[in-house]
Amino acid sequence: MNRLILAAGAAALIASAAAPPPAAAQIQGLEIVVPAAPGGGWDQTGRAMQSALQEGDLASGIQVVNIPGAGGTIGLAQFVSSKEGQGNALMTGGLVMLGAILTNQSPVTLEQVTPIARLTGEYEVIVVPASSDVQTLDDLIAKFKEDPQSVSWGGGSAGGTDHMLVGLIAKEVGVEPSGVNYVPFAGGGEALASILGGHVSAGVSGYQEFVGQIETGDLRALAISSAERLEGVDIPTLKENGVDVELTNWRAVFAPPGISDEDKKALGDAVGQMVESEAWQNTLKDRAWLNLYLPPDEFAQFLEQDRQQVETVLKDIGLVQQ
Repeated sequence: MNRLILAAGAAALIASAAAPPPAAAQIQGLEIVVPAAPGGGWDQTGRAMQSALQEGDLASGIQVVNIPGAGGTIGLAQFVSSKEGQGNALMTGGLVMLGAILTNQSPVTLEQVTPIARLTGEYEVIVVPASSDVQTLDDLIAKFKEDPQSVSWGGGSAGGTDHMLVGLIAKEVGVEPSGVNYVPFAGGGEALASILGGHVSAGVSGYQEFVGQIETGDLRALAISSAERLEGVDIPTLKENGVDVELTNWRAVFAPPGISDEDKKALGDAVGQMVESEAWQNTLKDRAWLNLYLPPDEFAQFLEQDRQQVETVLKDIGLVQQ
């Protein structure tokens, strides 16, 4: 079985997460660094945090600063070098950054920051254009196994979540992951245009990226990477199709290196209270984000486990040297 991110299903992780602390002191002049361009998942996370923290009077003077590039590693490097010891700074990030650190051979890693909380997650979906002769995942996998190079998979950056999912699927169905014909795109709009135009055989991305075109019938959803079917989402899981793979693209928040225990507790408490707030719960519902909250110490343990799993996948894909 290939499982990335979850040692058990998402529900089990949510159930096992510790309850947030009962109170939090206000963080003054908080800066939230988003190591990506505006509009993406990390940026949406940072701005949703800004709103919920302000509304809950958990932080004041909150600014969101975007530092895009190289899968988040440019922003990470600047965060580590410029914010060390500062207890009023946070940085968003997630699974994609783990891959980018390895594929870009970044000298700065997540071991140099302070884990504060895992926040949310989103499942991946595999789609084809409505005009495709591929009707089911079985059809796609049959073509893939017969001639791997004849099936092109369009998704986000090389080594990112989309690429990892294709690598896991390949490994599970007996195709050499390093031989996958994966076509990376810099942005969701570019990827969507290519998929709709039939320039790739199939597309892979977060469910929210494709939901509009799935609902209009322009895209046909073949499978979703959840452990079980999602309520209100009529898409079979990979497992239902006999491909024993699940994957959750998680997002999280980190503090700078070298902060005091008091500052770490204050930031952790503020984020823990935010997660329980009505504003944050409404954001989860509106954006169809999974609540995967883990507090600092549990998140740190999860992060180390996940880093090892990501490294294994990227080695299989051939993006990291064995």
